Order: sequence, then C-alpha cells, then structure tokens
Amino acid sequence: MNISAVILTKNNQNTLERTLKSVSFAKELLIIDDNSTDNTINLAKKYGARVLNRKLNNNFSPQRNFGLREAKEEWILFIDADEVLREELIKEIKQLSESNFESFYIKRRDIFWGRVLKYGELRSAYHQGILRLIKKNSGEWEGQVHERFVTKKSTGYLKGFINHYSHNSIKEFIMDINNYSTIRAKELHKKGLKTNVFQILFYPIVKFKINYIFKFGFLDGVPGFIYSFMMSFHSFLVRAKLYQYTRLKD
Repeated sequence: MNISAVILTKNNQNTLERTLKSVSFAKELLIIDDNSTDNTINLAKKYGARVLNRKLNNNFSPQRNFGLREAKEEWILFIDADEVLREELIKEIKQLSESNFESFYIKRRDIFWGRVLKYGELRSAYHQGILRLIKKNSGEWEGQVHERFVTKKSTGYLKGFINHYSHNSIKEFIMDINNYSTIRAKELHKKGLKTNVFQILFYPIVKFKINYIFKFGFLDGVPGFIYSFMMSFHSFLVRAKLYQYTRLKD
C-alpha cells in the first residue's frame, strides 16, 4: 500500500520534526502550509517533503480536501503537526494490503499535561478512533473547525494509536479555544442559526456534566476536570459570539 502523508502546518517548527520522523515510511510527504513565518518549511524540506502554500482562511475542510486532491498516492494518511504515530501503528500500516475497506479509523491518545486522557470529550477518539487513513475518491472533509471525514464507503479499524500533544499551557489552551470558537460561531451564523441567553448559560453546564460525569471524565483526574471545564468554556464562547454576530447583523 503506497501512502501519501498529508500534514497541515502553520508555524509548527517546535513539533513538526517529530511528526515527520514518525511518517518517514510514507512514499510521499505532503505539507499544506498556511504562510508559516518560522522554520516550518525548511524543516519540511529537510525531510524531503513537498510543500504547497495555501491560505487556511479559518476553514480546515477545504485545506484537507486540497491535500486529498494534490496527494500523488492512492492512500492518504492525515496527521496533524503536533501528532506522532506510535511504533505499533507504523508496523500495522506497513503490513496493510489492499482490502475491501476504503478508509480506516485510527485511535488517538491525547496527552494533556503528561497524562493520557481516555474519557470525557476525548473518549471517542481514544476508544473508537478518527478516520485518518483514506483512499482517494472515497469521501470528503466537512466542517470549518473540528472537521470530519464523511464517506459512504466501507471503513475499517486499526489497533495502533496516534499520540497527540497539545495545549502545553493554559495560555495556549485559551488562545486555541478563542480562535476555534470564533470560527465555529461564524460557521453557525452563516447557516442562519441563532442562540439565546438560556443556551448561552445552560448549554456549557450541560456539556460539562455530560463530559465529566456521564462520559467518565472524572477518571482522568485533575487534567480530566480541566479539559472538561475548558471545552465547556469553548461552548460558552461559541454561543456568546454567535449572539454577538446576530445582534450586529440586526
């Protein structure tokens, strides 16, 4: 199975090298870069990657679909610039042969402040996985942020994990939440959706209870509490910003 590894980048010099090393087995390394100003591009070229510059425009799906079109190989592995393939997953992918499946779920270990989070918001990614290994013409990416691959073709499941390293500090976490909540609020606004004070107030509370209690986020200890709280804060910002955009339009 010949694979193109596709990585979206934007000033990822601190994490990209580790990512590139973990996908060095791929026949093609393809970087879709959003105007990086640090050493990202030089690092990518050091590992023989093909670099294409394309502005993100706060919309991740077109960026990934662009990678789908530009990749030269029949199979495409999508990996983020702060992720690393574990050795057992690399061996598993190398041993894959042609099958009836046209995409594969890969499980992800989100490592937050030195702890692997297995529950709450991240429970599905850890236990079920995310569609990341994809055959050309089997579907497309949808959604501006927290995008997902949509396919009607057959899907399989791999046993190995991707390690995801993100949000090394509260400051970094808040910056990401602020950015992604803006993108999500604008996406909902474009769809004509509205919100009200009850949703702004109660939706984050309900989301916290679901993630922390019903999805067992409490089993992840203090990091699990912080992650559940921060994602509820993200929900609050999305609805508050959506309300603001609606009022400005009115």
